[in-house]
Amino acid sequence: MKQLLTRYLLLPSALVGSLALYALTSKVGPPVPDADNAGLKLPAGFGALKVVETGARTRHLTITPQGNIYVKLNRPDKTGKSILMLRETSGGKAEVAGGFGSYGGTGIAVKNGYLYASSDQDVYRYKLDAKGEVTNPEQPEKIITGLINRKQHESKSVALDNNGNIYVNVGAYSNSCQIKDRQKGSLGQQNCPILDSAGGVWQFRADKLNQTYGDGTRYATGLRNVVGLDWNAQANQLFVMQHGRDQLHDIFPEMYDVKQSALLPAECMYALKKGDNAGWPYMYYDGLQRKKMMAPEYGGDGKKEATGNFIDPAAAFPAHMAPNALLFYTGTMFPEKYRNGAFIAFHGSWNRAPEPQAGYYVVFQPFKNGKPSGEWEVFADNFAGSPEKVTSGRADHKPCGLAQGPDGSLYVSDDKMGTIYRIVYAKK
Repeated sequence: MKQLLTRYLLLPSALVGSLALYALTSKVGPPVPDADNAGLKLPAGFGALKVVETGARTRHLTITPQGNIYVKLNRPDKTGKSILMLRETSGGKAEVAGGFGSYGGTGIAVKNGYLYASSDQDVYRYKLDAKGEVTNPEQPEKIITGLINRKQHESKSVALDNNGNIYVNVGAYSNSCQIKDRQKGSLGQQNCPILDSAGGVWQFRADKLNQTYGDGTRYATGLRNVVGLDWNAQANQLFVMQHGRDQLHDIFPEMYDVKQSALLPAECMYALKKGDNAGWPYMYYDGLQRKKMMAPEYGGDGKKEATGNFIDPAAAFPAHMAPNALLFYTGTMFPEKYRNGAFIAFHGSWNRAPEPQAGYYVVFQPFKNGKPSGEWEVFADNFAGSPEKVTSGRADHKPCGLAQGPDGSLYVSDDKMGTIYRIVYAKK
């Protein structure tokens, strides 16, 4: 306790003042940034701390209004549990207070008194009590069953709207729907059959048990894999972040050089309406030319623009950085510029050679009136540990999930080492 008090008193006066209000309403005191801000590089006025080291591959996370943190694990931990419940202790830290579930996966969300969680083929929900704790950890309700899992782009991320619907990513089990996947020169399958059951977002009811594909609606198609998705309440619309296709040079070396393959295509944000088609596998978005281009598997040559009724991206980001989480910030802790804007966690690249690898950070995309407005910026950096570890792709930590705490803190999960971070702001 003495050590904690000393650290608190040594904080900048602006940060101490901003956290005092939180202390009045919290039984565990205000969050205290680590002396080195958990190793992160942040904008002026922000601080960060490591909430807990789970030692597991933590994917997405969510927080109840009461402050309980639920973390989805990619696979069950050594105790056989796949969902961890964290409870805040002091100084903004937390401890693992319990665990349940025996299935791996990515998706997890809280809505209207329920915790929703996904495996790679099913979606479950758990009733929460007045304390924000799960009442039926061993007997969840299975609301969606039998989703495609072909061991490629298999994670089933989820988001919920305000009308009782849940949206599920069903990633394409392919790079570009070739006759022979990822094989040099192989052409694409006409009327790509994958799109019948994958490569899009499906909409289901959040309160109906044992739904299958036939009970849901293919809400949007032409999306290779959207691990990050969130409902934008201001626009009343679903937004997603797509993982772009790979290996343009490897598959069609006569059309693309290695640099083009490293820098194309863009990782795109899409604002979706029911029935939208984002164009995969028939096209990709060239963020350098800001054009929709025909995919080489379907007659493209790197110069031919796409034809078809395909939607434009709402925003575009550099290639191959793996956007794994999207969060619209609605809190009041951060400055006004962040309100209703989007935070995006980029897991980091593996296939930009011979260009340096990139990503391993959380970025912020400003929004105005429910639409992207202005240029994106790096918000939280240095998860990798050093610039050399970024460029080589040997990152210490890889940001994966994002969640907003009741006080407006931003939480970030890391699915390499299992660290949970918390970012706070000093109001002036």
